Amino acid sequence: MRSTVEAVNVLVTGSSSRLARVLLPVLCAEDSISRVTGVDIAPPHFAHEKFQATICDIRAPHLTEILPGQDALVHLAYVVLRGSMSKAEMADINVRGSYRLLQAARDAGINRLVHLSSAAVYGKGENVSEDAPYAPLDGFLYGTHKAQLERLLEADIPECVRLRPHVILGKNAQPLLLQLLNLPLYPSLPRPYARLQCVHEDDVVRAVLLAIRQNVSGPFNLAADGSFSYCEFIQRRHRYALPLPPGLARAGLHALWRVTGWGGEPAWLEGLDNTLTLDCRRTNNTLGWHSHYETSATITDALG
Repeated sequence: MRSTVEAVNVLVTGSSSRLARVLLPVLCAEDSISRVTGVDIAPPHFAHEKFQATICDIRAPHLTEILPGQDALVHLAYVVLRGSMSKAEMADINVRGSYRLLQAARDAGINRLVHLSSAAVYGKGENVSEDAPYAPLDGFLYGTHKAQLERLLEADIPECVRLRPHVILGKNAQPLLLQLLNLPLYPSLPRPYARLQCVHEDDVVRAVLLAIRQNVSGPFNLAADGSFSYCEFIQRRHRYALPLPPGLARAGLHALWRVTGWGGEPAWLEGLDNTLTLDCRRTNNTLGWHSHYETSATITDALG
């Protein structure tokens, strides 16, 4: 499983995303990679002699024209926070559009397919391994869509690598996550508090690079060593942190989301009330990946 493959030309969808800000410089610094092509509906915010950008929806029919000649596809294009977008549109991008793109890439002869999935496909559990059933939390569309797409890939494109990172933190983290970690408020949940993990963006990028280089396939968990309780973290970070009844916290987030589109959907709060920790032994042994950051260091680096 360790035969090395040089991916000369790499296509990255979601190339204007937050994780791409970390990934693109790393790819372009690789001597074995001669060209990186980015696809995103947003203009690029990265420039390099090896990099060329295409402003395009991943569902656009003409996207198939740039697939021939690519050696690897890294799929980062997905909707995390729905905002005012309809459920149907979000699903069309995250599930149907993504599946059709990965099918087209396979049919075009791209021999390294790497999909950035999520630990949200599990919903909850302790030391969950990759063979656990898909059980995303009810009402959490992002997790539901990741699980739906993974089912399709597992059945029809098993050679695709499906990376399952826990909460991704770092200097380019999703602003909602940083805002939640900085708020002097927390839902008053019953003890013992749920335990969570995270993973540093640099470690996720290393996993992508390893997946491109090696003859591996299937799912891989990604999480930093250690875990944390969101409630306890807020209590330590803010001396006068205010506990909110869960119902009030959900109602407030729901109202804010309906009025402004901020913060995704109220179901995001459910993740704080359910323990989810990952068993990364398959990733350690098969992909050769180990986290360079511990949980505490990951959070500290993200918050500055």
